[in-house]
Amino acid sequence: MITKTGIFSIVGRPNAGKSTLLNALCKSKVSIVSSKPQTTRTRITGIVNSDDCQLVFIDTPGLHKARNRLGDFMTKVIEDTVADVDAAILIVEPVARIGIPEQKLIEKIKAEKIPAILVINKIDTIKEKEDLLAVIQLYSEACRFENIIPISASKRDGVDRLLDVLKGMCIESPQLYPDDMKSDQPARQVAAETIREKLLLCLDKEIPHGIAIEIEQYDIGELAEISAVIYCERTSHKGIIIGKKGEMLKKVGALARKDMERYLDKKVFLQLWVKVKEDWRNNPAQVRNFGYYND
Repeated sequence: MITKTGIFSIVGRPNAGKSTLLNALCKSKVSIVSSKPQTTRTRITGIVNSDDCQLVFIDTPGLHKARNRLGDFMTKVIEDTVADVDAAILIVEPVARIGIPEQKLIEKIKAEKIPAILVINKIDTIKEKEDLLAVIQLYSEACRFENIIPISASKRDGVDRLLDVLKGMCIESPQLYPDDMKSDQPARQVAAETIREKLLLCLDKEIPHGIAIEIEQYDIGELAEISAVIYCERTSHKGIIIGKKGEMLKKVGALARKDMERYLDKKVFLQLWVKVKEDWRNNPAQVRNFGYYND
């Protein structure tokens, strides 16, 4: 029986491993993952029931310098999330240097006076133990963390120890979500994010960052019928997304459909179209229309 709950934000710079950590904690694919920075654009909630505790994890965009209205939205998501949780999990890479994103997040944690756990990710890349000790010492001097835990999120090394520490930070409270709920994402959002993840995987450079997905049809019967529009910012990008004889779009669709079938546990008929919306990331109305707003 759940008698305790805890709400934890996962914050850090782009590509620190926030979404990988969320998926490892949940033992399920809750958040999309790619090697490209700024993969996560909004708050994504993962829910874990363990013993008598319900732990609610909020994955946030990587803190970066905003260059457009979408970037402004992502920065606001981070600020709001850090301020509205029981504790923050600051995830950093095993480098003995505190960069500007980490410094800003530490300042925010101190200003909000919330407990914080430091998670040093990617320890599988460290060659010498002294290198890790140097990182621990540097961050210990910068902020008073409740605990410092080295992990490798991709290999799940140290994740169970982190989970045990977080359970100890939960407070007496009825559970917030039903037992069988792993995320609060609507099914349409899961579908859109799945398509965007495959575009991040298949496309190079800056093109994926100018992409938004709109689900036009989502009918779940004996067969799941899903249709979506991929919006990009330039006509030249549209051609790249479609590819020669439509091969790139077919590849993205096949990869996305496979994940959707696994998620829905049924066959999926997926249709994709590509349209252009010039410079949509700098248009407040368009940013909002694609679901990025802070209300």
